Amino acid sequence: MNTSKLKESIINGIDEVMNKLHSRFQSRSGREMARQYITGLMSTAERKNGWQLSEAMGQKTPYAIQQFIYRGNWNADEVRDELREYAKEKLGEESGVLIADETGFIKKGKKSAGVMRQYSGTAGRIENSQIGVFITYASSKGHMIIDRELYLPKEWMDDSERCKEAGIPEETQFKTKPQMALEMLKSAHDASVPFSWVTADSIYGDFRDIGMWLESISKGYVMAVSGKAYIWQGFTQHRVSKILEALPAAEADSPVSPGWERLSAGSGSKGERMYDWMLIPANDPPAKGWKRDILVRRSISKPDDIRAFICYYPEGMSVMELAAIAGIRWRIEQSFEEAKGEVGLDHYEVRSYGGWYKHITLSCWALALLTALKVDATKPEFQKSIAVDSTKSMDAFKRGRGLSDF
Repeated sequence: MNTSKLKESIINGIDEVMNKLHSRFQSRSGREMARQYITGLMSTAERKNGWQLSEAMGQKTPYAIQQFIYRGNWNADEVRDELREYAKEKLGEESGVLIADETGFIKKGKKSAGVMRQYSGTAGRIENSQIGVFITYASSKGHMIIDRELYLPKEWMDDSERCKEAGIPEETQFKTKPQMALEMLKSAHDASVPFSWVTADSIYGDFRDIGMWLESISKGYVMAVSGKAYIWQGFTQHRVSKILEALPAAEADSPVSPGWERLSAGSGSKGERMYDWMLIPANDPPAKGWKRDILVRRSISKPDDIRAFICYYPEGMSVMELAAIAGIRWRIEQSFEEAKGEVGLDHYEVRSYGGWYKHITLSCWALALLTALKVDATKPEFQKSIAVDSTKSMDAFKRGRGLSDF
């Protein structure tokens, strides 16, 4: 294995990233610190916090890193803008999919911006945590997180003194998680990120404004909805829960029932993720050539586990194609797992609002670079000298290619 070529590849990748970010850091020292921070996040350090990152960067104390994140004279949103451009360049396809979801960051104390006892999907229960809302871009080439927002509960926004102590700007207003997701989706569209689809969990699917906006710009969506959502059939508005209750019962591991199709929602760690699917007609939207229906997914082993998706799609698409779009939502969960496991997305120790954005943005950059390296590694010219196993984790990807020092 030509490890020197592999090391050269990752060094060139870091150089490429820093060339893109050059104008976003005003000083040479700032640019060098950004390079070292991203490199440190990609290292094999067990925890990507101040002390361990400083050790990985060859510094005796974490003070320089802390100053860079706490008070560094750079704008995290501008660095995020460059990340979107990088994703377009490396992964961009007109058939791309934008995925919205949130993830939790378990934290102690009451000082970290937005922290409170709230439900965290990461923990699967109510915990003292921060919640971040994210957008992942997915295409046939891979996936990258391209945007992020820190959720600030109403309790926080009603306490101006607490917000001031955490560095939250005075003009910041309370927004729900779906409102944050919609703003990020619009921002991606304004930045000309190429996509044809949006998918998300029910907290976002229930927020009708997202679907209405996507329909207004002729973009498709397959978004999960809860039972409380409604859809029109004929002259009657039906609650989704009632539609699901009316479906015929099925037995676990039984053959496919009439009206259902057994299809894959995409491959997972244990093989194809097979479910039974049914498309239930609803009223056609005003736009000619488009359909709006309910896609139902039923577990094969647990038939009572049923999920509904509202779909807006061009006429002629099959249930198989819609199921594939629904399955792409798992890419954002993979993004969270990779980002937390490989590049320290949740390893930060900052409390300030601005510090959260800076660390999270650079962590997303580190993950994006690793993703780009995986994309490059599949190219024929690279495979001539390097053997690639795409089933490896990000950490194994680095270790297996002699990148442990980075």
